[in-house]
Amino acid sequence: MMRFARPGARIAALAMLTAVATAACGSSSNSSGPSSNSDAGAFGKIPAAATGAEHAGTITWAEAPGYTPTWILPLYTSAADAINDINEFEALMWRPLYWFANGVEPSLTPSMSLAGTPTWSNGDKTVSMTMKSNYKWSDGKPLTSRDVLFWFDEVKAALKENSANWGPYSPGLGIPDEVASVTTPSASTVVFQLKKAVNPGWFWDDELSAVIPMPSADWARASAGGPLLDFTVPANAKKIYDYLAAASKSESTYASNPLWQVVDGPYKLSAFNSGTGAFTMAPNATYGGPHATKISALQGIPYTSDTAEFNAVRAGSLDVGYLPPVDLKQLGVVKSGGYNVFGYPDFSFNYVAYNFLDKTGDFNKIIAQLYFRQAFAHLQDENGYIKAFFGGAGGPAYGPVPAVPKSPYTPANAQANPYPFSTATTISMLKSHGWTVHPGGTDVCAKPGSGAGECGAGIPAGTKLAFNLIYATSPAIIPEEMTDLASQAAKAGITISLQSSNFNYIITNYDNPVPSGKPYINKWAMEDYGGFTDSTYPTTLGIFNGPGAENEGSYNDPKANALINASVTGGNPAAVEAEAAYLTTSQPGLFQPNPDFIAVWKTALSGAPASFATLTQSNLNPEFWYFTK
Repeated sequence: MMRFARPGARIAALAMLTAVATAACGSSSNSSGPSSNSDAGAFGKIPAAATGAEHAGTITWAEAPGYTPTWILPLYTSAADAINDINEFEALMWRPLYWFANGVEPSLTPSMSLAGTPTWSNGDKTVSMTMKSNYKWSDGKPLTSRDVLFWFDEVKAALKENSANWGPYSPGLGIPDEVASVTTPSASTVVFQLKKAVNPGWFWDDELSAVIPMPSADWARASAGGPLLDFTVPANAKKIYDYLAAASKSESTYASNPLWQVVDGPYKLSAFNSGTGAFTMAPNATYGGPHATKISALQGIPYTSDTAEFNAVRAGSLDVGYLPPVDLKQLGVVKSGGYNVFGYPDFSFNYVAYNFLDKTGDFNKIIAQLYFRQAFAHLQDENGYIKAFFGGAGGPAYGPVPAVPKSPYTPANAQANPYPFSTATTISMLKSHGWTVHPGGTDVCAKPGSGAGECGAGIPAGTKLAFNLIYATSPAIIPEEMTDLASQAAKAGITISLQSSNFNYIITNYDNPVPSGKPYINKWAMEDYGGFTDSTYPTTLGIFNGPGAENEGSYNDPKANALINASVTGGNPAAVEAEAAYLTTSQPGLFQPNPDFIAVWKTALSGAPASFATLTQSNLNPEFWYFTK
């Protein structure tokens, strides 16, 4: 299971592989990076930063099985749009314009951002940013607005060749399609002129955070040692992109190519094994962001399996790693071996998708009823799942924005369960809407019609509450959850036929927007393959709006569509909160609890607590860590 960096990426269950962090480098200690967040919903506890002498060394860190770096250019392709290439590799060398990770919270860390707060004008069609003076390139050149323009022009050149050449690209939306121009009125000021008004919160959190300035004074060439080219000329931009992309494909030269030694982040690559993905990074002595007194080197060690990684933890040969969920029972062994342990859910949602087009047994008419979706939600025992199936390592989620981690956009109705587990409530709601309930049997519609106390529009008399639910068998928590859900449903007279499958087959076939999946529209009522990552500004554009490309079950609600559209085009900063609140009420799917990612690190390694908390959110920042002995 892989947790993707981009928003809206399908995930096969959440909170499994990868370890990450937050740390520092430079001439003096500076702990003004991420702040310490509340640990509500945490598994384990992070100790306070150690006082006394800070010692630099080499920090060994576990690379998850099968997820080693394959791309280095900080203009990443769709194939490289994942944490192993971005959060755990490129971001150590090249920092994004805005750093949206703060411990366990998906919120801005200003001190780790390259620019100050954006200034909006012209009816939310113009946004200006000022570059910070403390950041510069490792060869001594200043980091300027022209480096932002260089990145933007290269993105356009890349996309002109192939829409897959930049991972976050959404045709017609955001960068670059909604940008009329980018100008640099001064070395420190960059201005984006947009074609139409957008929601500033969305554009800042999701679009500007994807901007990664590149060293124009070093990389604007078409060949090694070639002359600098005017990258604002499209023909030149294409030549430059082709040169840089070719170099990024040459994994064997990552550590030796002078291109990749010009960085603005806390690290420089010093060794890279293209066969295994192992790498070593040395501190960048000119890094201007917050960091520990002395930065330690970082060594990424790949593992072929979770078992191999856990054996390394048990042997004490890793400084930073993770605890696989299947080894949670070994928690005592890990702690006694000299490790701290902390787990937290990542910012995402798992759900059972509903098929609003499945005509089998009039399921499309049944699932169209809000009361039924809400009654069905009462059958899920989230707290019981977390305790029994997650070993206590998880957090609740009642809508597309989870209760844990808490986001600035978490709506009030998603902070506590609006549908507490109660089979009796489900039975009562069904009876009050015209169903004859047969606990242990199958409920039947006794009062057809769309009036009060009736089953709902289009549901004939005699319709049965019986349908199928297709689920992925990996990870094990999915079949455990679905087995319990079917059991609880049976107590309320809802007959669920469980069918096992796998992640790839489900998203290929039981996905209504996919052309090849159309023959399967009437072959599935519900499905559980995992869910989606949330973007920092957690709009569900593409997932729960009517024409969304990843709207698995064709949920189409005019009010939801309007709220989602307002989240990306309107000026209301709380628009996405209103969107999430409505979807929490509307229940386009059955939202499920999120299991934790459990990070482990040696007790001899210390630093700001939030820098270890952010390991759970797929951010690797060892510049804040130091050895205590």
